[in-house]
Amino acid sequence: MYRSHVLVCGGTGCTSSGSEKIIAALESEIQKNGLVEEVKVIRTGCFGLCALGPIMIVYPEGCFYSMVQPEDIPEIVSEHLLKGRIVKRLLYSETVIEDSDAVKSLDETDFYKKQLRVALRNCGVINPENIDEYIAYDGYQALGKCLTEYTPEQVIDIIKQSGLRGRGGGGFPTGVKWSLARANDADQKYVCCNADEGDPGAFMDRSVLEGDPHVVLEAMAIAGYAIGATQGYIYVRAEYPIAVKRLQIAIDQAREYGLLGKNIFGTDFCFDIDLRLGAGAFVCGEETALMTSIEGHRGEPRPRPPFPAQKGLFGKPTILNNVETYANIPQIILKGSDWFSGMGTEKSKGTKVFALGGKIKHTGLVEIPMGTTLREVIEEIGGGIPNGKKFKAAQTGGPSGGCIPASLIDTPMDYDNLIAIGSMMGSGGLIVMDEDTCMVDIAKFFLEFTVDESCGKCTPCRVGTKRLLELLNKITSGNGELADLDKMEELCYYIKANSLCGLGQTAPNPVLSTLRYFRDEYVAHVVDKKCPAGVCKDLLSYSIDADKCKGCTLCARNCPVGAIEGKVKELHTIDTTKCIKCGVCMEKCKFGAVVKK
Repeated sequence: MYRSHVLVCGGTGCTSSGSEKIIAALESEIQKNGLVEEVKVIRTGCFGLCALGPIMIVYPEGCFYSMVQPEDIPEIVSEHLLKGRIVKRLLYSETVIEDSDAVKSLDETDFYKKQLRVALRNCGVINPENIDEYIAYDGYQALGKCLTEYTPEQVIDIIKQSGLRGRGGGGFPTGVKWSLARANDADQKYVCCNADEGDPGAFMDRSVLEGDPHVVLEAMAIAGYAIGATQGYIYVRAEYPIAVKRLQIAIDQAREYGLLGKNIFGTDFCFDIDLRLGAGAFVCGEETALMTSIEGHRGEPRPRPPFPAQKGLFGKPTILNNVETYANIPQIILKGSDWFSGMGTEKSKGTKVFALGGKIKHTGLVEIPMGTTLREVIEEIGGGIPNGKKFKAAQTGGPSGGCIPASLIDTPMDYDNLIAIGSMMGSGGLIVMDEDTCMVDIAKFFLEFTVDESCGKCTPCRVGTKRLLELLNKITSGNGELADLDKMEELCYYIKANSLCGLGQTAPNPVLSTLRYFRDEYVAHVVDKKCPAGVCKDLLSYSIDADKCKGCTLCARNCPVGAIEGKVKELHTIDTTKCIKCGVCMEKCKFGAVVKK
């Protein structure tokens, strides 16, 4: 028995911040101090507070050390692990209790206290590369229960009654999807997992795969039993090397334990899973394009009907759910449909994982009950907007979603409410923007992404999004006309109505939502030829305030194009014909003399 367990985040975020060096230093120091038999180091998944990485937690005390560096490790080992004295200077500030040797529980901090972890319940808790730890936390019990106590129809009824809807963006009832596939007779059926996750700023599925891969395997096996499938495929993007590695380890372990393969739990049920790596095409998040890619063809969507439940992968009945959807399944089976449906709102049951990013104090991963307001997420869980700036908007649903203005910050976040205000749940990206954000530029950013990611199969998406982007470029370059706003709106609705798949059908959403809530910014770009947020380069001009300029020459010496003139201790001026609007002068000036308009 170990007296202390040190959990170090091994997710992508903390790994990129140097957590592998932390683990190496820990193991070295523990050995030096003769603590190998007393202290165990465990590489876990994401804890959620990604902005504070590298992160480590020492149990049984529950000390949450953040932004740990390799040079801090000798002190932590010698003071905390050897002498039992907590290193307070390295603790996450919200866990510190003044004048006490104890620490506040993570569940009591603002970031965690309103969260309810279902899909993320094991992330940051277990070693994802050890099947025994997953089993110790009730792993594979749900699969065993399904195979020995329930018929496939009963399993589907439990999922239906739970109210679980697809977490990949569409929000289609999961139980209904399974029942449609169950009803179709075929000599072969398939269960697929969408782990492609292409939205900018989204990392929910990646974190589940890295922190709790067995939950996806167990859920897919349950789905296979429910619909009568014997083969599953996880379509995961190759840019997720840690997730791919841990998934393969998990598959190998499950096969070794007889939890995948032939006659699972001594029954006649046989089910196996293989990985298929995606090349990073955003359109392959669409179900038919994903299946086409698994088949070895170019990832392009197919017209529907027939739907995948009738004719999917290799022409056979197929169900496709995303990682987060599957992560809920074992807990629903074990705890019951009433338990799950007791969370959330009337039409949106359970919890939702969001990747919180942008202009927010605590970027990271949060899981909250459906119906939690945007205000609670931003101001309480996320810690508010940094540097005293004002909240301006939030983008949900990635390139497929819309921008929610500050006036709607009290909107409960669920499927129906977000659609009603011109946005959508999507897979769970939540980008926060402050007063320095240009909403026209944001619309352009997301549209550039969808133009680049369009597969080109249908004309409305291939050509329509390009024409829409041309109009946005015209406006941000100062050449726009008021008539262009009406043209854009008309084009948006045409693209939505006529595109083949979800990529084209939702691509205009960022433009439509910003036109709806921030039309005054578009008008300012067109009529005043100004960008109110000071972002759009072509509409900017830099000048030097005569009252503040000290003639230090720092701006002139750093200007890359020699656009600034002036002698030492004399007023400097900017030649606007030469200025490339790079902002270096403003950045270098120590007196605030450079003004951007």
